[in-house]
Amino acid sequence: MARARRPSPQTAAVLSALASTGAGWSHGYDLCRALGLKAGTVYPILIRLAERGLVETSWETDPPRGRPARHLYRLTTAGAELARAVAASAAASSAAAPSAEGAPRVRRRLAPGAG
Repeated sequence: MARARRPSPQTAAVLSALASTGAGWSHGYDLCRALGLKAGTVYPILIRLAERGLVETSWETDPPRGRPARHLYRLTTAGAELARAVAASAAASSAAAPSAEGAPRVRRRLAPGAG
């Protein structure tokens, strides 16, 4: 039985951003800017999500004059379900995590000769 892996924080951010647009389409470049992630991070995530049937892709049909058509992305039904599950899991773990405020500071000891 294959174990379901938890998405990376970057993948979770892409899923969340796509989920926030509902059924609307998003450009990869806009996702990069909105998330503060580099294209070398976002586009491989989008490709993997598309290969797994979680993201639908399309080419822009009517690009503005002087600009090539861009690739568009949106969540499939399965992708939207995963985005909701990831958001719920993140909310549950942040609610269960103890607050760092007021917690004692832990000093880390370096191994002898480590600096």
